[in-house]
Amino acid sequence: MTTTTTETAEDLALRRMRDALGLLKGREQVAERLLESSAKHSYDPDTELDWDAPLAPDKWFWPPELVSLYDTPLWHRMPEEQRMDLARHEAAALASIGVWFEIILMQLLVRHIYDKPLGSSHVRYALTEIADECRHSMMFARMIKRGGAPMYQVTWFQHNLARVLKTVSTTPGSFTATLLGEEILDWMQRLTFPDERVQPLVRGVTRIHVVEEARHVRYAREELRRQMITAPLWEREFTRISSGEAARVFSLALVNPQVYENVGLNRREALAQVRASAHRREVMRTGARRLTDFLDDIGVLRGVGRRLWRSSGLLA
Repeated sequence: MTTTTTETAEDLALRRMRDALGLLKGREQVAERLLESSAKHSYDPDTELDWDAPLAPDKWFWPPELVSLYDTPLWHRMPEEQRMDLARHEAAALASIGVWFEIILMQLLVRHIYDKPLGSSHVRYALTEIADECRHSMMFARMIKRGGAPMYQVTWFQHNLARVLKTVSTTPGSFTATLLGEEILDWMQRLTFPDERVQPLVRGVTRIHVVEEARHVRYAREELRRQMITAPLWEREFTRISSGEAARVFSLALVNPQVYENVGLNRREALAQVRASAHRREVMRTGARRLTDFLDDIGVLRGVGRRLWRSSGLLA
């Protein structure tokens, strides 16, 4: 009986070692393919885009259907010029969130590779992604300035809560947060870059971001799936809760109330109508659906974490 137990334990240990080796090999293969893609399809926004071209007075800065107040009673009362101005400010606010989030992401990636083999393809790709994110942050900041809108900061509370979340984040939690920030904005941008109603500069910015973010999403998904298999139980449970709280912070940050005042609207009335908007709820849930389906599939959306995700408005 004792021998059988020992053999079973040894067999289990060997199987886990073989699984770990398989995961490691898969990690390197994914990274190598992503490095090849990066070599072929990376862009320098400073030279790729015509920053000096005049802005078109009849073009939107963001598709109207993605503007927070779209199809609300307030939207129907607004003249077209004010609607377009709100779209310009909301595009700037979303780009500002993009810069804020990418700074967080770069910190998480650096921390992730700190203990990894520095010569591995996995680490090389992480460094490549960090370089991409640096260019994206500068590109977003330049787009905001070119459009004439201000940079929009998140609230003091959101800024410092994110500081806590990224400090205590587990490795799978970091990659869940990465996908949270990337996939919802990516969905919006995939609707934006082919839309001929939108400013050519904004379409160019979103096209570059969509192409390069596709690699980032693949890298994060593969690593998160791996982590949810190999991480200890406590780490997986903590990831479920912290990712749910991150979803709440992110969904609140997506609407910056200052945009309403900056286009001459009443902040309180605008926020109330956004909260009551069935269209806005559907936009948020549709934008997050691909991500939430994936997280559900790999076991992230469970227990308290699932309830937090639902309260964020990103999960039906």
